[in-house]
Amino acid sequence: MTGSETPQDGAPTTLSWLCHPATVIALVLLLVNDHVLKAAFPGPVTGKLSDVAGLVLAPPLVAVLLTLLVPRLPARAAALAGLVAVGAGFALVKSSGYAAELASSAWTVLAGPSLVRADRTDLLTLPALGLAWWSWTRSRRRPVRQRTARLVRLFVVLPPAVLAVAATSPIYYPYAVATAVVDGHPAISVGTGYSTSDWPADPLDGQWAVSEDGSTTWRLATEDEQRQLSRQELGQQQACASNEPRRCYRIVTGHLRVEESDDAGATWRVAWEVPDGQREELARRSPNPGDVPRHFASRDLVVYPHAGGGHEVLVANGRDGFLRRLPDGGWQRDGFLFEEGQLGTSWNEPPRLGGGGPGDRQLDLLLAVALALTLGCAVTALAGHLAIRRGGGPRWWGVVSSASMLVAGIVLTAAWGRDDDTLAFMAVPFVLAVGVLTAVAMIVRASYQGALRRWIGRVLAGFLLTVLLAGLPLVGWLYGTPSRTRFAVALALLATVPGVLLATRIARLVDPARGFERRYPPRLPYPPYGPYPPAPYPARPPTVPDPPYPSQSPPR
Repeated sequence: MTGSETPQDGAPTTLSWLCHPATVIALVLLLVNDHVLKAAFPGPVTGKLSDVAGLVLAPPLVAVLLTLLVPRLPARAAALAGLVAVGAGFALVKSSGYAAELASSAWTVLAGPSLVRADRTDLLTLPALGLAWWSWTRSRRRPVRQRTARLVRLFVVLPPAVLAVAATSPIYYPYAVATAVVDGHPAISVGTGYSTSDWPADPLDGQWAVSEDGSTTWRLATEDEQRQLSRQELGQQQACASNEPRRCYRIVTGHLRVEESDDAGATWRVAWEVPDGQREELARRSPNPGDVPRHFASRDLVVYPHAGGGHEVLVANGRDGFLRRLPDGGWQRDGFLFEEGQLGTSWNEPPRLGGGGPGDRQLDLLLAVALALTLGCAVTALAGHLAIRRGGGPRWWGVVSSASMLVAGIVLTAAWGRDDDTLAFMAVPFVLAVGVLTAVAMIVRASYQGALRRWIGRVLAGFLLTVLLAGLPLVGWLYGTPSRTRFAVALALLATVPGVLLATRIARLVDPARGFERRYPPRLPYPPYGPYPPAPYPARPPTVPDPPYPSQSPPR
């Protein structure tokens, strides 16, 4: 359809509703509030702000999805369904703990680990549906009639709207902050965090727990114990056993590694470690890993005597949990004291080492595909630039394409850091859209400059070759070989060399003369004369002699 909407087609009107200024403002507000303001100013205000923005954004989003799934659904019916469904669902989830638990499970399946909380005070934000209804009454008068405008709104506004609504209150993950000894008993500080802005940095940022049975079960520290802990010098990186003064232990900063010494620290040997490559694979199977050498690293340790003889060592390993040396000399990763968002009483299962693959690293798989396709698009853009220059085209095409691919590369690089997996997931469609549009634009312009069909075929072959060659080390990286991200990315960049060489070689398949003719077609000559000579002038009418003058009589 290229004309106006039919009475049975509600998509043009619901798309206009989704792109109404009020809806777009709600979308921007929801994204900024969930990913910036909540971390900087946690509290009821930012929580209610997300609810208001979500209630304005969700009804038009539901209406658009309904009209896309049921093309003949009238726009008014879709709008009413969206408003009623969002209002009823919001009221049910916020007033019932069981419904909130079901919503959390459903959102976890659709959008990754999510937490939906029941809070009756959130029902005060329901009047925001009135603003959604007002924007609908304004939008239904101006449906989106052009197919191009519909496609632009569909692919530019719909994906971030879906992601913004799917994102719920972030789950805060446990963090092993510090260890200590209080009244002869081991104590640990367990914190929580979500992204770069709120991971705990100080031992006092976490909750203290104390064990009285040799690190088997734990209880919250009393106020007196917390005061003692606050006066201690925490964060020690080296300690010796009180009953064996020559047996000492130390952590290695920036690594998951503990060393031991039998000569009071004169010489050291590795007692336990997770190799850096395996550590990185472990970290990237975790949500929001961020700075791996910082968050997945040994922070401090404490050595204390065991009731049955010997000694134990307790190490805080950041997001990898706690590590314990048993009295028999064996090392054991204990995990966390963390259950359903609160400090637990016994150890939970620690993150497993090894055995991962693409199934355990779904976001990494998506990022690997995005990188391979982006490199293919970059090689295609280079081939288009060389062809345009050979065909006598302007230089600014190459400048613009280089700038767009640079922006895509910067965004993709930030996404690979995975400080916030939600933002990383949102960055992938943007990067792919920029890369594909740039490559297509360069191919079209090169054909306009005189590129032959053989050139287009070989450019597409170069694109596929680059994607396949760059994808090989990335697939190996997902399976653990190479285990380090920087090595896999370096090999992927190196894999673009054949595509670059091919792009350089095929530039000769551009015919500048053909491009000139396409840009400046010759003018048609004047129409030739017909096959017969032109008709002669019409014959002149016969000449009629003038009548003679009348004779005059001679004068008398």
